[in-house]
Amino acid sequence: MQQRQIGPFSVSAIGLGCMNLSHAYGAPPAPEVGAALLHRALDLGCTLFDTAALYGFGGNETLVGKALKAHRHEITLCSKGGMAGVTFPDGVKRVIDGRPEAIRKNCEDSLSRLGTDVIDLYYLHRWDKKVPIEDSVGALSDLVRAGKVRSIGLSEVSATTLRKAHAVHPIAAVQTEYSLWTRNPEIAVLQACQELGATFVPFSPVARGFLCGGLRDVSGLAHNDIRRGMPRFAPETYAANVALLDAYEALAREVGCTPAQLALAWLLHKDARLVPIPGTQNIQHLEENMGAAAVVLTPEHMQRLEALINTQTVKGLRYSAQSMSEVDTEEFFTA
Repeated sequence: MQQRQIGPFSVSAIGLGCMNLSHAYGAPPAPEVGAALLHRALDLGCTLFDTAALYGFGGNETLVGKALKAHRHEITLCSKGGMAGVTFPDGVKRVIDGRPEAIRKNCEDSLSRLGTDVIDLYYLHRWDKKVPIEDSVGALSDLVRAGKVRSIGLSEVSATTLRKAHAVHPIAAVQTEYSLWTRNPEIAVLQACQELGATFVPFSPVARGFLCGGLRDVSGLAHNDIRRGMPRFAPETYAANVALLDAYEALAREVGCTPAQLALAWLLHKDARLVPIPGTQNIQHLEENMGAAAVVLTPEHMQRLEALINTQTVKGLRYSAQSMSEVDTEEFFTA
């Protein structure tokens, strides 16, 4: 596997987003199935593993920590705080809380679940707009000084917020949705990352399954699949987006790879400072994703891909209005 740099760490050019094993896309697999997938990722040369306090309300960190404990020295372990499950009388709910005391508690809880003394890269999962970013990043900086965190990152932030945060403590990585069909990082934050020396980590790099090509009909998505609440996956909008897939799949055949590999290869060729973190519940898909590192694209391929799938041709917002209000990124608004 090719290597790329995140802060002080040399990591595999393609990492693994672990969320799918506990959260978001219908029923998660059994823990032993998730553990087997994590071990296979290691076998394939993956060294970057990304989890969060939110995923499965801590269950994903427990799974990852247990499965990878014997390999802790071989991997770069990433988690996130500032957004976690909080217990209320009517159940556990997702809460964004960027107060320093909340971040410290999130980190201590994550360390315990992961079974480790230190987290290599710890992200602020969402900027709590009620709390100055300088205060939240100050708390993360304190965790670095305490030896509980080695480097810090931010998720779903604008270039302006990134610069404010970086003035408090160096930001090693910024994590935001980025793929052919979600291009908002190109507005400003990619340039800011380059200027500040932060690695950009695209999540949902295969467009939540759209760029894998197999999801032609969204009517069969599980009732608790998060895509059901995303405007791009609404049946009438998705029908317009699906019309892009025939030409996209034809280009994948021309290149000699799968559609998912084409999406990941586009990111890897876009900038050597990008480290995508696709997630999956399926070992065959994992193997397919990791194989994208060997795909070679010409400048012509890149141009044709970007002309086909872009902010003008993709329909619908990436998040609901409520979720859009919780992120801080610059956004392209599409019809």
